[in-house]
Amino acid sequence: MATNKHALIRYQALDSCFSNKWKQFFWEDLLETCNEALYAYTGGTKGISRRQLFEDIKYMESDQGWAIPLEHNKEGKKTWYRYSDTNFSINKRPLNEDEADQLKEALLTLSRFKGMPQFQWVDELVARLESGFGLKQGADRIIEFEENPYLKGSEHITTLFHAILGKQVLEVTYQGFRQVESAQQRIHPYYLKQYNNRWFLFGWDENRARHTTMALDRIHALTPANGDYRENTDIDYAEHFEDVVGVSMTEEEPEVVELLVDLRIWPYLETKPLHGSQKKLETTDASVRMQLEVKLNYELQAMLLSYGEGIQVLRPVRLRDDLSKRVKALAAHYGF
Repeated sequence: MATNKHALIRYQALDSCFSNKWKQFFWEDLLETCNEALYAYTGGTKGISRRQLFEDIKYMESDQGWAIPLEHNKEGKKTWYRYSDTNFSINKRPLNEDEADQLKEALLTLSRFKGMPQFQWVDELVARLESGFGLKQGADRIIEFEENPYLKGSEHITTLFHAILGKQVLEVTYQGFRQVESAQQRIHPYYLKQYNNRWFLFGWDENRARHTTMALDRIHALTPANGDYRENTDIDYAEHFEDVVGVSMTEEEPEVVELLVDLRIWPYLETKPLHGSQKKLETTDASVRMQLEVKLNYELQAMLLSYGEGIQVLRPVRLRDDLSKRVKALAAHYGF
């Protein structure tokens, strides 16, 4: 597809000329019409060249364009142009190949919002676009995003998002994993974050006068509450999570974590780093020594353990000891 700037303006101008049954348009007339349209749209004085004009016509005639039924009528040594069917217009034609591909990409992006609160219209829109433009290429799905449509709590995302924007205090009915019953809490919401296919809310717990973290799938209900909103002046969440694996809130400072990685799994970590601070220090015939600079938390331990014997913690000692205890407890489950 021709990708020149303002190409669509030129195509529309040419389309109007080609469909005009009362006037003969020679290339000079076509060029003048295109440049007038460009000037009216951009206010600029620079037009296109004769060469660009004929490239545009060639594209419109191609299957990649609109396959326009264009007549090249000779009059002496000159040629004028008109549609053989003057009722034809590129605006009445189905999408060309490039436009269809671009729309399909947009539909894939929209499909990520399917099932989410306040986005019910997406299902209908996608179906109408696929049907109206003939974009359904069969039932086979060729791409899938890592989303869990059955995840509880996602229905709260929109409400919480607007509460954060509107600085609205909320009455939240919440039941933590260790709570036998749910309890009501007055929360000043500050930040939403997704981790490991779950959503978490960060805010100020008015009852306990402290910052808190809530898993959205543990929220039973939430409603707007009266009262002044407490501004967040304590934590820059975006900056905090630069040093954290997961969603743990901790006052600890980041530490250098040195790891010995089996050479067989190093290619995976090289292309998908464990953390943004990952740095390779040394390579041998059997392993790679690398380091992270992160805050020590449960999620870091879980991530390191997920690689089994492929990763060994060299330091800090307390992280190494914590993992050693967990590995021994795991071994005991299996009779070792």
